[in-house]
Amino acid sequence: MRSYDDDTLPLQPPIRLPGEATLAAAVRAAPLAGELKPEGDDAEVLAFWAEHCREVLAADEGLLLELIRMFLSREPLKGDGPESPASPLIGLGLVRQAEPYTLSWLGLWAARQIIAETTGQDIPVMGSLADRDAATLLHGLRSYPEAERGEELAGWLKERDAGAAAAEIASALGTVSPLSRAVGVELLSSSLGEEGRLALSGLLEEPRLGAVVAARTGREDRQPAPDEIAWVLVDMAAALLEFGGETGEVIESIAMGMDADEQAGTIAILAFGDHPWTGRVLRVFIDHHPDERVAAAARKALRRLHGLADARG
Repeated sequence: MRSYDDDTLPLQPPIRLPGEATLAAAVRAAPLAGELKPEGDDAEVLAFWAEHCREVLAADEGLLLELIRMFLSREPLKGDGPESPASPLIGLGLVRQAEPYTLSWLGLWAARQIIAETTGQDIPVMGSLADRDAATLLHGLRSYPEAERGEELAGWLKERDAGAAAAEIASALGTVSPLSRAVGVELLSSSLGEEGRLALSGLLEEPRLGAVVAARTGREDRQPAPDEIAWVLVDMAAALLEFGGETGEVIESIAMGMDADEQAGTIAILAFGDHPWTGRVLRVFIDHHPDERVAAAARKALRRLHGLADARG
């Protein structure tokens, strides 16, 4: 199948899917040819059907792209008759047979699998994070709208003690991605009550992480040390980049209204922050900053970053 770059696909909101039994029943009811009727238990039926869909879609890139377009846009398929793109998708059970032609449960399920296989982006399913650890929860919640985030969090908290849950999220903040970290700070500060706020306060003295927590929660009593400034700037910009924000937003998160010379000076220190996303953030400045002085400073910082990495071995 065609390969997609995950960096070009913005994070997708969660979808709602029924259980495996309902999906397998939909496969058995799909208008397949007789020799393709799957047998076995629910898991075997779904595995057989998923492989058949992969084979058909791999042979027809236009059909594959149409399925992905419908998933990403959530818009119905237009056109009727035997030549309509809906016809083969209906035959696979991916599109509902009545107009307007929208994705069926199976269509959503299949498109989610295909996007995960081709981009590496695992689109979350509502309710699927309840029994996962805190790091997986934060990773999954990155793309949730506010209402769905609250619903998923409530399911995760249902069988957990509030204090233990807050402590688990707090302990994960130092190891997760920048956007996952931003989500975790937000949950602890606004969704987990006093236990969450206490857990955040306990992180303030941590190197780097404490500075990020203070910056995101407006704690002016915890200013970053000189060697933490670059790490905080990159972490804030990287969260926007991870979400799929516009490059202008990423640039402004570090520029903060400074003129070009001041920005160039700030960019120069980023290489010393040792943040794992530093290279990606510098690339945004190199490729998209309108002022050549700042872009040149970013190129120099990137070379220094590589040199420091080589020196560290």
